[in-house]
Amino acid sequence: MSISPRQQIAPQGPEFSRIVLGLWRLSSWQMTPAERVDFLKAALDLGITTIDQADIYGDYTSETLLGEAFALAPELRQRFQIVTKCGIQFPSVNRPHQTAHIYNTTAAHIIQSAENSLRSMQIDCIDLLLIHRPDPLMDADAVAQAFLQLQQSGKVKHVGVSNFTPAQFDLLASRIPLVTNQVECSLLHTAPIDDGTFDNCQRLRISPMIWSALAGGRLFSDQHPQIQVLHAELNRIANELDVSVSCVAMAWVLNLPSQPVLLTGSGRVKVLEEAVRACGCQLSREQWFDLWRAATGQDLP
Repeated sequence: MSISPRQQIAPQGPEFSRIVLGLWRLSSWQMTPAERVDFLKAALDLGITTIDQADIYGDYTSETLLGEAFALAPELRQRFQIVTKCGIQFPSVNRPHQTAHIYNTTAAHIIQSAENSLRSMQIDCIDLLLIHRPDPLMDADAVAQAFLQLQQSGKVKHVGVSNFTPAQFDLLASRIPLVTNQVECSLLHTAPIDDGTFDNCQRLRISPMIWSALAGGRLFSDQHPQIQVLHAELNRIANELDVSVSCVAMAWVLNLPSQPVLLTGSGRVKVLEEAVRACGCQLSREQWFDLWRAATGQDLP
């Protein structure tokens, strides 16, 4: 059985498993607390020791569902690194005081969100706290102040951002050390390769965290002619390497020189196994560019 490798994601950052257990769909998996415990144990058996959450996931319920599992098996908490996010607000029956969909990166909101997450997950420290989305009204000094206060109080170990442009990342990083930028990347979403996001990560020796590496399933379900061309190329390379198509698609992202870590999004152990297998799937330079051409419909200039 393949085991996820581990890596330090920044010079002064934490060590994560290369495959991260993404729980943004946890509330839709209809698992009992005991089944959630079994799922967490299955992830650990695969070497997946890092969990990705956010306060808003599952309409503000996903962190609580994870907390119920930790309450049932408290020994599991010490075996995981917990990532969560804050900064988005929307109306919800679970947050009756919120009346509008906004981004909120005020110091007060960041601190309150982190404390809510600690209570919901029934843990005493968040290993990595991220700002979920760029906020046009973000005051970098205020965010840094909140992050520093949470770190000094022992409630948060490391901080970072999600979905930030290189310029937005650099602004906040000029105030406080950031250890990652969590962004979308797949064969159907290559923007971070072209817009400087991954170049910035390489410059800083920071590993990006990748969400939606399989394009939310579109790689396998979309009937667009260009995606069908890509699917044929994925199948060809999968046959050459004797692995699954999804393994090749994830390996295409994992083979990037910025050394990304990859989030899963499924409650099925088989999907976790394929993600871990992708860590050991080395594409040749020719195979990588063949997939890039098939995905973009372009040739190299």
